[in-house]
This record gives sequence, C-alpha cells and structure tokens, in this order.
Amino acid sequence: MNKSGDDRTLPRGVLLGAGFLVIGSLCLVSVARLTGYQPARPAPSVAVASYDLRFVDRPDGGVAVYTSADNRMVDLLPPGTNGFVRGVLRGLVRGRKAESIDATPPFRLTRWADGRLSLDDPSTGRHVDLEVFGLTNAGAFADILIASGQTKDKP
Repeated sequence: MNKSGDDRTLPRGVLLGAGFLVIGSLCLVSVARLTGYQPARPAPSVAVASYDLRFVDRPDGGVAVYTSADNRMVDLLPPGTNGFVRGVLRGLVRGRKAESIDATPPFRLTRWADGRLSLDDPSTGRHVDLEVFGLTNAGAFADILIASGQTKDKP
C-alpha cells in the first residue's frame, strides 16, 4: 500500500522549470561569450595616496604594521582580531611563497580618489580591490590608515 506522504518524487512542473532555468542560463552565457560582452567597469580613478606597509607576525599572535619608509610601527592588530585583514594577507603571502619570495618586501595600500581602497603586492603583481568585500571589511584597512595618521575618513 502506497501512502501519499511516502511519495518523494518532485512534481513534473518543478523539474521542467528547473530545466528551463538551466538551459536559459546557459544560452545567455553563450550569447555573452560569443558576442564579447563585458560588464561595465568603474571608471579609472586616481590614486590619492599610497603607503608601503609591512605586516609582521608577533609571537603573541598579534600583527604589527610598520611603514616601509621609516620602519615606524603605525598599528598593532591584537591577537584574534581583524580576521579580514589577516585573511587577505594570508592569501597574498601564499602567492609569495609559491614564487619563493620572503616576507621582507612591503605591501602597498592605496586610497583612490573615489574612496576605494586596494592592497597590492608589488613583488608578485597581485592586486586586491578591498571594496568588493563590503565597506565594513574595507574599513578594517581604513582603520590602519587612520591609526597611522594618514587619513581621517573611512571608505
């Protein structure tokens, strides 16, 4: 005896709808690829300020931030905090290790005229637009600039 509660098949309409959605998506992507469509990109902005910074792990789990020019400590990220900053740096350091580059070269934190922030690794050529992770996460890097006295406003 088959009870209606035991029937675990999806209704035909749901399956057809999902199939049309998948096929439609593939068609749209194919048209975009074949026509060379590129999504709109923001207009290039001018760098307002660039700061070469070194991030040094401390034995207690904190991260000290130093200016490259005069080796002055501008900020200290306490242990267990600033997960976004640590994550971005981990990704960039992984790229350095893959290319056998040590931790000595500084990273470049740039504030753009339109308020965006980016972090570059000149030694590997890697670039991270920080605003794509949201204002709160980009603000973690803006806090480093504020602590160093380089800027007064967040992105």
